[in-house]
Amino acid sequence: MAVKAKKQGVRRASVDDRRELILRAAVEVFSRKGYTGCRIQDVAKEAQVAYGLVYHYFKNKDELLESVFATGWKGFLKLVQAEIDREEHITARVRGIVGVAFEAYRRDPRAVKVLILEVGRSPAGGSVNRGGAFSQVILAAANMFKAAQQRGELPAQLEPVLCATMLFGAIEMGLTTFVMGLLDKRDEAAIARAQEQVVETYLRGVTAR
Repeated sequence: MAVKAKKQGVRRASVDDRRELILRAAVEVFSRKGYTGCRIQDVAKEAQVAYGLVYHYFKNKDELLESVFATGWKGFLKLVQAEIDREEHITARVRGIVGVAFEAYRRDPRAVKVLILEVGRSPAGGSVNRGGAFSQVILAAANMFKAAQQRGELPAQLEPVLCATMLFGAIEMGLTTFVMGLLDKRDEAAIARAQEQVVETYLRGVTAR
């Protein structure tokens, strides 16, 4: 029985590894060619697996893009929620959330490019449930802003949902300057300056009394 369970565990790990390999390859190809220019065989070639294996895990290119989004977004949301839950002043939490987003870009710029351009803005990303995912993080941040108002850290007249939407809008546009090549994505100092500018612009504008 123990041997059988061990074999099942190894098989499960192997399945997960292959699926992860294909998802990583999809990120690379989507980043280079865009969703429209990407073909399933391009992903298979990048992953160095058989063409049919991609279809074994994903029924089509739409499902592949959905899975890329779901995987990346799940990890991002977990880190953002940790910043929201910190027992800190609202300004520290805002800095933390912006930091999470920019750190994600530093670690994996291609994945962030896919999330912003192929999922967030391309009509090809319409198959992805963007609204539900974005609403989840915006509502979580809105609750954070509402609690900050109750503690007297923010003006009472501000709309918490709008505060949250504007925060993630500022983050997205800040990262877009690098994703689209308007600023040098290889320049770590430029990324750090952009991160600080997003924080300061937001805090001085939206949350100023």
